[in-house]
Amino acid sequence: MLADNEINRVLTVTAHPDDVDFGAAGSVAQFVDRGVEVTYLVVTDGDAGGNERTLDNSGMAELRRVEQTAAAKAVGVTDLRFLGYPDGRVESTLDLRRDIARVIRQVRPDVVITHHPDRNYQFVAPSHPDHRAVGGATLDAVYPDARNPYAFPELVKDEGLDAWTVREVWLTGGMTPNHWIDITDVIDRKLAALQSHVSQVAHVEGFTDFVKTRFASWAERAGFPEGHYAEGFQIVPTA
Repeated sequence: MLADNEINRVLTVTAHPDDVDFGAAGSVAQFVDRGVEVTYLVVTDGDAGGNERTLDNSGMAELRRVEQTAAAKAVGVTDLRFLGYPDGRVESTLDLRRDIARVIRQVRPDVVITHHPDRNYQFVAPSHPDHRAVGGATLDAVYPDARNPYAFPELVKDEGLDAWTVREVWLTGGMTPNHWIDITDVIDRKLAALQSHVSQVAHVEGFTDFVKTRFASWAERAGFPEGHYAEGFQIVPTA
């Protein structure tokens, strides 16, 4: 596992606006506080989401980009990129792998954070089909696509993007996390990020208590003291 001083750039690759905030906003806030450069890549615009919506899909997509931008600001992230794939219809295609590999080569991260590609049979929420498709495509983009100069050769020839090897992938939403981050000191910033997604969470009664209870239970699972909060990841060495 990489030491803190070996992580200088992080790329998160998620399916929808708000996914990174549920899975990793606390850890991202701590990365930013240490001077790590963090980039968000969102595969869809979340245009099929929303509660009691009055907007059409294009209006919802625009709103959710605005919400994700505000959420990123809450944890100090300013580099956001959107691929614009249709919400609810993501498949792990060669085109998606190329688009993710392109951003990996642009950002050149030490760590990529993304969804676990397997279904979670203990807690269904992380198992959205888009999550699993994006997680699988991202792992394929990390290995072998981004590091292989002969995969998607147009990225080198037409865009000048040399191959890049990601050293670790951190998976969120899986059944077997093996690394826990204590986010107690930044839980308020994680909550602020999540509450920026007004179209998704404003209707949820007791949302703050729900979030705190969920991440307190993960802290307990990690063995942290009472009153702490944690995010969990499965770390995959990929160097």
